[in-house]
Amino acid sequence: MWFTIAAVEACTELRFVAGRSAGEVSALLIRPADARWLLVLGHGAGAGMRHRFMDAVARRLADEKVATFRYQFPYMEQGSRRPSPKPILLATVRAAVGAASDAAGDLPLLAGGKSMGGRMTSMAAAVEPLPGVRGLVFFGFPLHPPRKPSDERAEHLSMVDDPMLFLAGTRDNLSDLQLLRPVCTRLGSPARLHVIDDADHSFGVRKRSGRTDEAVIEELCSVTATWAAGLG
Repeated sequence: MWFTIAAVEACTELRFVAGRSAGEVSALLIRPADARWLLVLGHGAGAGMRHRFMDAVARRLADEKVATFRYQFPYMEQGSRRPSPKPILLATVRAAVGAASDAAGDLPLLAGGKSMGGRMTSMAAAVEPLPGVRGLVFFGFPLHPPRKPSDERAEHLSMVDDPMLFLAGTRDNLSDLQLLRPVCTRLGSPARLHVIDDADHSFGVRKRSGRTDEAVIEELCSVTATWAAGLG
């Protein structure tokens, strides 16, 4: 196995309407009995909510008392590999936040995701604050396409009012740290950057790093939980 998890939490399968044109999509809720937060978690462009990274993060966050609401974007629900148009993606983010609140409305909300899921969450929040969301979490923010360094995809972040946690690897070819660090500096106190040594965009590490994928997942989730606790 790619990872092992000591405490396995049961998933509750749900469905919600992503939008009038998109129809219903699937979601997975993991809520530990002692949960303190609920993270609304969008997947990356090329893999759905059941991808092993998404599953590992959700289950490890449960150990950190963070519940998760994973959801599918409409194109992935329909079996396509091509992302839906941006308006549909943004509407899905907003609908997912509402559905997550309905599913576990007594918990304070965080929102974000892996790569594209995080970026779409930030873009939705830049247009209009996401109801009930107190902070955004980005597992590998896709700052630019591979081998095309640029920070244009970060321009909207200055319009986000929520605190933001950026989790990034030193070998991420979609998020050059020489560009991401200044972005976070410009954003000021609402933004925190945590760097994972030797991790790529998928947070995979090489054997010579002396670390395991499981250890990286533990670090990502521990940092997320600690950051959330500081939000008050």
